Amino acid sequence: MRAAPAAGRGAGERGAVTAELALGLPLLLAVALGMVWLLAAGAAQVQVIDASREAARAIARGDDQVAAVVVAQRVAPEGTDVEVSLEGGRVVVTASAKVKGPGGLFSHLPEVRVSADAVALVEE
Repeated sequence: MRAAPAAGRGAGERGAVTAELALGLPLLLAVALGMVWLLAAGAAQVQVIDASREAARAIARGDDQVAAVVVAQRVAPEGTDVEVSLEGGRVVVTASAKVKGPGGLFSHLPEVRVSADAVALVEE
């Protein structure tokens, strides 16, 4: 014959699970927020790459340099710096932007700077 479980034993285990869950949830939330921030930084990197390519192509085709920079800034994240240089038949465009941290509890994290260079040959 089996002995009956001790009274209150199931309630104690449930309490332990609740305590572990309460300690684990903030960690899971922090990891999820960190992943979202990394995805935002990755998306900003892709936008900066696209912006530098668009500007380099436009200037290489003979478009106005100021108009090409405006197009690049429209494609890129807000506050992106775009630099253009002409080097021996080549157009070099460098775009860079800052990606702010997620804020809140993570406001102490530094900003991340993303940048990209694009080179295009000047068309005749």
